[in-house]
Amino acid sequence: QGFISFHIKIFPLESLSLCLYFCAIFFFSLVIRGEKDEQAVLCSRDKTYDMKIADTSNMLLFVPGCKTPEQLKADQESCNIIHSQIAGFSNNYWELRRCRPKLKKLRKLLMEDPYEGPDSGKDQTSTVSKYTTEDLLSLVQASEEEILHHLQVIDACRIEGYWRILDFDYEVKLLNHVTQLIDSESWSFSKVPLNVCLQELGPLEPTEMIEHILLSYGRKYTDEGEVYFEMNEDKICRTIAQMLLQNAVKFNLSEFQEVWQQTVPEGMTTRLDQLKGLALVDRSSRPETIFLLKVEDLPEDNQERFNSLFSIREKWTEVDITPYIQDLCAEKQTVGALLTKYARSSTLNGVKVYNSRRPIS
Repeated sequence: QGFISFHIKIFPLESLSLCLYFCAIFFFSLVIRGEKDEQAVLCSRDKTYDMKIADTSNMLLFVPGCKTPEQLKADQESCNIIHSQIAGFSNNYWELRRCRPKLKKLRKLLMEDPYEGPDSGKDQTSTVSKYTTEDLLSLVQASEEEILHHLQVIDACRIEGYWRILDFDYEVKLLNHVTQLIDSESWSFSKVPLNVCLQELGPLEPTEMIEHILLSYGRKYTDEGEVYFEMNEDKICRTIAQMLLQNAVKFNLSEFQEVWQQTVPEGMTTRLDQLKGLALVDRSSRPETIFLLKVEDLPEDNQERFNSLFSIREKWTEVDITPYIQDLCAEKQTVGALLTKYARSSTLNGVKVYNSRRPIS
């Protein structure tokens, strides 16, 4: 796949007059990741770095057995002039810069064949694309910790040793089983017992799938030796909204809000802020509308992301655009800094808005 795994010794060099000394030796376990059509990145156990060749005006010399000033002082018999053989030299070095892990490919790989349930004939064929942890580490440009964390974020699960994402319709089916059981048993959404769920729903679906959906939509905790889940209202409402919006190009906002509230489990309250990064409201249309716009479907590259957003809407408020660019922020970078770099601000009807710095075709 074009990947190299190795241990590297880094020798920082310092020039003092005509002498070059090795100051320190550090040991790192690093991996270079990137296929032929990708810009290589360097990954440690938990971070990802862009790699760029940089020139240096100070030639770097590699001297075997070179001693530091401290070592020379410790050796009383050492002379002041030492003749050494130079093993090699370099006029450039790799400059590393912390970057965002390239995780969009991870979801793309797993979405090639989403898991549709044990009764799906498609999943029994040998042509289904399945990936182990090792496969993902060799294909995705991110560190191991970043990959494993993102697998949790996208609610991936391991089935027979392979990482899978549930087909959305199957996920909704599992969620409906759980919410209907909660309603029929008159349980509180903050205290859903795992054992009873597995006993009642086990005949309908595999128990590992029931537990996975509870983990995806709830927080696991123990009370008096029993395992319970506190269900996440915002996430459940968000998924039901996606189910309603996915088959419509645009939805009348007021009608959508009414249907949405009627569809969620009784006792839950819907709010538009639950849909950040999932759906976009168009308040300039009459009547106002809402449509599906998922942040994970947008380009990963910064400039391409902004081009895509400005092709959808010419002018954005900061409130509307933030959920769609928040994930682009590098370490210690703010949304405001991104907007300053990639957008131009102006005022429309007393409201600050942003548009593209370059023409959008």
